[in-house]
Amino acid sequence: METRHHADRVIERTHASNDLTPLTASWRRSALRHGLDPAQPIRARRLTAAELAARREAMGPFLSVAAQPVDELYRVVSGSGCAVLLTDADGILLDRRASAADAPVFDAWALAPGADWSEAAQGTNGVGTCLAEGRGVIIHRDQHFLSANTGMSCIDAPIHGPEGQIIAALDVSSARADATEGMNALIAAMVGQSARAIEAAWFRAAFPGARIVVAGEGVEALVAVDRDDLAIGATRAARRALGLPKTGALKPRPLSDLLAESLDREAGTGGFDRAERAAVIRALARTDGNVTAAARALGVGRATLYRRMSRLGIAPVQGPRPGSETVGRGDVGRVS
Repeated sequence: METRHHADRVIERTHASNDLTPLTASWRRSALRHGLDPAQPIRARRLTAAELAARREAMGPFLSVAAQPVDELYRVVSGSGCAVLLTDADGILLDRRASAADAPVFDAWALAPGADWSEAAQGTNGVGTCLAEGRGVIIHRDQHFLSANTGMSCIDAPIHGPEGQIIAALDVSSARADATEGMNALIAAMVGQSARAIEAAWFRAAFPGARIVVAGEGVEALVAVDRDDLAIGATRAARRALGLPKTGALKPRPLSDLLAESLDREAGTGGFDRAERAAVIRALARTDGNVTAAARALGVGRATLYRRMSRLGIAPVQGPRPGSETVGRGDVGRVS
């Protein structure tokens, strides 16, 4: 009866034209694109042992790099009866951490290596929906598409490769009836942090001879720089911070150019404005902030320099003597 009630609710919402929530969008994909019935039993496709071995071999270096962050995450969540799962980009479970006591429970839920947890196979679920939408998700119990999966909660984050593409999903699943949405939110923060740690470690492994620099907020915004100071790779976070394409091989470019262009975007200036601003700030620094002396050094009138300073966002401060206005030391070299 409970199964039928959940299935009816899912079908009703998938046909509600005014329901635009992300969850309902996933339910619609499950029903309309993948042709799934929410009342059907679990039908997880399982790879053969040989097929699973081939996938694991292809992902072998990545799995080795990911092992430590996965182990650390499992140590944190294992006490609450959770399993930690790692999949490939197709939603195939490649690796699992679960206690010996809990393993039979997760096996019964088809949460075992070789199982297919894509949206096409299982409808809305943590792994499949995370990969389909390219973002972290929490699918709590009756938010699953299939009635057969409503006894579990799944918390997932995507993992991006060195070229920005999704290469895996990191999942924490719980089949405990007392799992709460609040606890899931706390676990989601840990899952996201672990996924970013795996991304950073895999990025460093992909550029073993390069210098790795941080090019944005957060330790995950990494750029690989070769011996000629050319940027040859960037993580997803760095691509976003530097205005680079989200995916694809990075065309080698001077790191200084990328950083300068990023500053231009933030300041709303172009290359000529940046060069002019730098020249003005250098002149002011050499004259200890004296605007009159800086204008003389630049070969322009004081009024002209004031206009340029106003346009470039460099604020003058009145000096102690008439005609000797200065720029506060805090303004010299500061980018507005």
